[in-house]
Amino acid sequence: MRLIIAAACLAALAAPAHAQTPRAASARDAIVPDWHQAWTDQLHFSAAVRAGDLVFLSGVVAGLPPGETEEAAMEAALERAFATLGRVLAAAGTDWDHVVDITTYHTDITAQMPIIARVKDRYVRAPYPTWTAIDVDRLYPPAGFVEIKLIARMPDPAPP
Repeated sequence: MRLIIAAACLAALAAPAHAQTPRAASARDAIVPDWHQAWTDQLHFSAAVRAGDLVFLSGVVAGLPPGETEEAAMEAALERAFATLGRVLAAAGTDWDHVVDITTYHTDITAQMPIIARVKDRYVRAPYPTWTAIDVDRLYPPAGFVEIKLIARMPDPAPP
């Protein structure tokens, strides 16, 4: 009898999580604003996915026209990327005050860090989210020099 109970317990532990809680596997909503639909159709990804009270944003790339390297042009490109992220946050029903994690990918982290920090500080206030910055060889599209990815939480519901 103990052997049968032990085998049943092991089988339950080995079962995939979605088999035990089918709702958890499908509890996510794709956020695809109209202006993002072409990317979704072409490359099959959403601008964001809301899963429970968290919102995961796809990376947004800041890029420059060929040959452009001025710091002012980089700052303007980063400003556009952060503004785009703000539009995605709004489409998902949240905002910059609810961002809990930022991940950035840089093609030249040493040169880009002061510029992105300056632009980020226009959008992000205390209490600050976590931030991981990673140096990479290249981004897509090829003119991209920084990609920014966010995780946010949904705002607490307003009291009745």
